[in-house]
Amino acid sequence: MENAWNQAQLHHDAPAVSRLLPDSFVYTDYDGTVMNKAQFLADLKDPAYQATLVANEGVKVSGYNDAAIVTGTYHSKGKYKGRPFEHRGRFTDTWLFQDGLWMCVASHTTLIKK
Repeated sequence: MENAWNQAQLHHDAPAVSRLLPDSFVYTDYDGTVMNKAQFLADLKDPAYQATLVANEGVKVSGYNDAAIVTGTYHSKGKYKGRPFEHRGRFTDTWLFQDGLWMCVASHTTLIKK
């Protein structure tokens, strides 16, 4: 699910990511910005963001009945508004198994290196 999310981000595939998120999804970005599902998907579709790499490393999954907490580090790079960027950070995603599907209900990132 995490890898599918990364691939969808690379290709601005908001419908693919939307299927992984309930309407109650909450995202907290490394700069403190908080977004709901609609805001997150609009941001994902922004053509000014041109990622060439979105990859996770050191991923650990902790399972709890119908929930899973996924932690790890991420590496992303590309261009934003024509300016190159490269970020390394940590993430925590909270997944719940609902109605036969795994859905990410909350995601939080922390920047390690810009």
